Amino acid sequence: MARVLEPLVVGRVIGEVLDAFEPSMKMAVTYNSNKHVCNGYEFFPSAVASKPRVEIQGGDMRSSFILVMTDPDVPNPSDPYLREHLHWIVTNIPGTTDASFGREVVGYESPRPNIGIHRFVFVLFRQRRGQVVAPPASRDHFTIRQFAAENNLGPPVAAVYFNARRETAARTR
Repeated sequence: MARVLEPLVVGRVIGEVLDAFEPSMKMAVTYNSNKHVCNGYEFFPSAVASKPRVEIQGGDMRSSFILVMTDPDVPNPSDPYLREHLHWIVTNIPGTTDASFGREVVGYESPRPNIGIHRFVFVLFRQRRGQVVAPPASRDHFTIRQFAAENNLGPPVAAVYFNARRETAARTR
């Protein structure tokens, strides 16, 4: 599984956002039914404006999962002093389904990077039966590590990220 983690290490997701972990599930993130998220791919914010479909593969219907999406590069990658900005939390996602079957604890906020290339990280955790997760007080200064520790989630079971940068306005003549 080291090859699965390699892009997360190269993209500094492991280290800056997550500790090293052993992936045990597969997660497929797709925007607009045809834009599949792979580690390090770049998307324009307009392509990721609406909520993606996040499928969990390899689980079973007795398992539940928690999905978290953050931007660790706020306000800009050279000085991310607001690290991390929370974009989405979905809990109670049954295994073998997708995030639309879960409970949205924090609504999806579309990526809007202002300066530089931002990473947008999706992290999947296994949820214990009956476990309740409270939403954080703020989207800013969110930390996945702290969130996982406060909610006793253990290590992630899957993660993937994409890059996005500010779109330039269309030129007119």
